[in-house]
Amino acid sequence: MSETKRIATREGYGRALLELAEEYPNLVVMDADLAGATRTGVFAKAYPDRFFNAGIAEGNMMTVAAGLAASGMLPFVSSFAMFATGRAYEQIRNSIGYTELNVKICASHGGISVGEDGASHQCLEDVALMRQIPGMVVMVPADEVEAAACVRAAVKYNGPVYIRFGRAAVPVINKPDYTCEIGKATVVREGKDVTIAANGLCFTAAMEAADMLAADGIDAEVINFCTVKPLDEETLLASAKKTGKVVTAEEHSIIGGLGSAVAECLSEKLPTPLYRIGVRDVFGESGPFQELLHKYELDAEGVYKQVKAFVEK
Repeated sequence: MSETKRIATREGYGRALLELAEEYPNLVVMDADLAGATRTGVFAKAYPDRFFNAGIAEGNMMTVAAGLAASGMLPFVSSFAMFATGRAYEQIRNSIGYTELNVKICASHGGISVGEDGASHQCLEDVALMRQIPGMVVMVPADEVEAAACVRAAVKYNGPVYIRFGRAAVPVINKPDYTCEIGKATVVREGKDVTIAANGLCFTAAMEAADMLAADGIDAEVINFCTVKPLDEETLLASAKKTGKVVTAEEHSIIGGLGSAVAECLSEKLPTPLYRIGVRDVFGESGPFQELLHKYELDAEGVYKQVKAFVEK
C-alpha cells in the first residue's frame, strides 16, 4: 500500500457536501467551531448562507439541527466524534432519534488514529452509542471514496444517520465510481478458511493481512461492513457458513461496535467461532497514529497475527 494514494476520509465528506449542494438546495451544514478539522469549511466558503457555526455547544447544535429538519431542511451536523456522540448524546437520542428526524450526524476524528490528541479525543465508543438508538443508521467508511459515497447514500435516506470519519490519511482503495448501499456489505476477497469482517481503516489492514495469511496457506474471505447498522446479516451468515470461523476488525472498542453486532447475529442465527479485533476495554493514549495502531494490533501485522492464532487454535 506504500504507493497507494492516501487521503483522510473526512476529505471525502467535505467533497461530497460541495457536490450535493446544488442538487439539494435544502441541504445545510452545522459545525461546532471545528470546520477546518471536519472539512465542512469548504462548504462554508462556498455557501455561507447555508452554514451555521454553533460554537463549542454540541448539544445545542443537535437540537437546532432537529428544528431545521422539522422545518424541511436537510441538516448535516459535524464535530469530533467524541463530542458529537458523547457530549450531545441526550439531544441526539431525544431530539433526533426519538422524533425520527432527517438529520445526518457526520463526525470526524473517530478512533485511536486521532493520535497525539490522546485519550480525551480518541473516541472508541461512538459506534456503540449510535447503534443503540432506535432507527439510527451507522456507517464507517474505509477510504475517502467510500466516505463520499456514504454521504450520498445518507442524503437519499429519510431518517437519522451517523457516519464516522477519520483524521489520518488512509489508502484510497475504491474506484471513483464506487457506490454505497445502506445495509449492504461487500465481499471484496473470497476465501474458505476464515471470514474477516472489517470496516474503517481496519478494512485496509484486513486486506493486507489476507495476503500475509495466504502465504501461510490460510485462505481468508474479507468483507467490508461499511454499514454497521442495519447489519447485512445475509452476507455475514453465508460467509460464516462457508468458512466456519469469523473475525471482526475495527478501530473501536470490541464492546458495542461491529464485533458486537456480528456476535449478536451469529449467536442467534448461526453459532460460529468468533474473535473480535479492536481496542480491548481500555482508553487510548497520545502518540503517532501508526505507532498506536501497531501497539493496539489494529494494523496489518496485528490483524494477521491475531487471525492466524485464532485459525490455528
